[in-house]
Amino acid sequence: MAWECHPPLLRETFGSKNLYNFMMTLPNIITFSRLLGIPFVLYLLHYPSVEARWICFSIFLVASLTDWLDGYLARKLNQVSELGKFLDPLVDKLLVLAPLLGLIELGQLPGWGVFLILGRELTIAGWRVNQSKITGANIWGKLKTVSQIIAIAILIAPLGQDWQKAGIIAFWVCVAFTLISGAIYLLPQGEVEGS
Repeated sequence: MAWECHPPLLRETFGSKNLYNFMMTLPNIITFSRLLGIPFVLYLLHYPSVEARWICFSIFLVASLTDWLDGYLARKLNQVSELGKFLDPLVDKLLVLAPLLGLIELGQLPGWGVFLILGRELTIAGWRVNQSKITGANIWGKLKTVSQIIAIAILIAPLGQDWQKAGIIAFWVCVAFTLISGAIYLLPQGEVEGS
C-alpha cells in the first residue's frame, strides 16, 4: 500500500471514511490556529514602535498558550490522534523558529545559537519520521518549549536594557534545554527509563 512509509499516521488519516471530521477536531483546529499568528509576529517584530512590539508580544504569548490548550482538550475530549501528535510539535517549531530568525535579523541574537536549536529540531524531526509510533513530549521536551517561550517573550517585549540581558541569559538556558532534551530523546528508551 502507498502508506507503508508511515503506517500509523497515514492509515489513521487516509483510512478514515470521514477525513474532515477526523482532521477538524477542536484540538487540531487550535493547533492550526497557531500558524495564523506567525505572520503577524514576524511583521510586528520588524515594525519600529513600542506599541507594535507589545502587540507582537501578546500575539506570541496567546499562540504559545494554545499549545497547552490543544493538548489539554485532546486528552479531556478523548481526541488524541496521530495527526495531532505529528502537527503539534511541527507547529510549535514554526512558532519558535520564526521569531528567533527575526531576532537574528534585528541583531538581538547570535545566529549560531539559533542554529543549535534548528539543528536539534531537524535531527529529532528526521528521527521521528522513521519511528513506527509517534510519542508525545517528555518532561525535557516540555521544559525546552517553556524555556524557549520565556526567552522569546522577553526578547520581543520592548523592555529596558536590563531585560534584554535577562532575555539573552534565558535564550542560552533554552539552548541548553533544547540540546539536553534532544540527546535524551535519541537515547534508547531502556536507557532513559533506567536512569
